Amino acid sequence: MAKARALDRRRRSVRNIRKITRTMELIATARFKKAMDRSIAARDYTRQLAKLLANIASVGAGADHPLLEVRPTQRAAVLVLTGNRGLCGGYNSNVVRQAMGLMGQWASEQVDTHVTVSGKRGISALRFRKVAIDAEHTHFEDKPAFAEVAPIGEAYLSAYIAGTIDRLDVVYTQFTNIARQEAVVETLLPLKPPEAEGDNPAAASHLASQEYDFYPSASSILEEILPASFQSRLFKCFLDAAVSEQVSRMVAMKGATENATGLIRHLSSQFNRARQSQITGEIMEILGGVEALKK
Repeated sequence: MAKARALDRRRRSVRNIRKITRTMELIATARFKKAMDRSIAARDYTRQLAKLLANIASVGAGADHPLLEVRPTQRAAVLVLTGNRGLCGGYNSNVVRQAMGLMGQWASEQVDTHVTVSGKRGISALRFRKVAIDAEHTHFEDKPAFAEVAPIGEAYLSAYIAGTIDRLDVVYTQFTNIARQEAVVETLLPLKPPEAEGDNPAAASHLASQEYDFYPSASSILEEILPASFQSRLFKCFLDAAVSEQVSRMVAMKGATENATGLIRHLSSQFNRARQSQITGEIMEILGGVEALKK
């Protein structure tokens, strides 16, 4: 009887866990759809802005902008984007692994590193690994706002122009589609000089001169667009990290729900066998008692 009761208690416990994982899966699915729409919209905006920069640069403007200046890396900034919560598979651990590899590379090259971490999971993981964290952010969830990301970008822009940092690397999970998310290291500063589309620069320059009238000049416009391009790329990193976290949690909770269903089926089978054995034993005891009374 004790074994059947224990199996029944365990089965009820697994059923309760399945309810929780199923609910978390549904919540992650709903959040994922909203986050994906925002990420795709930001991706389209970033691509159009890059196309605009390529067209302006094709007429020879802004080649000596400070944000395009490539300097020897003596002071590097690293921004690590993780989540505040777990239960999302290898999402956080993959980002931390990439960050540790990057910081190990800078340490071997004796580069002074300024580390900023977003997300409680990344903060605790890097602290456990004895990494000195210079700045922390824990207020970014599944809906990062541009107004919240912009001050971080402004600080990096000012530091790069002032020469306080020579490079900015962002470690985050890049969202490609629902089946593919990859932890990557993306260099945002210095900005790569925009390249004109196609293999014929002269034709691209002619196309740019036809599409745009520059006032007061192409270089002054590029002066405004380059920081905007950096901000849009940084914001896209935050959006990709948010949508990738929700996808990872959705997949992890779906797997947990399916595993719980399989475990419940197995426990039910064990419980039925144990209960059958118990009933058989009770019947045999009754029959044995009846036979004893006949004697």
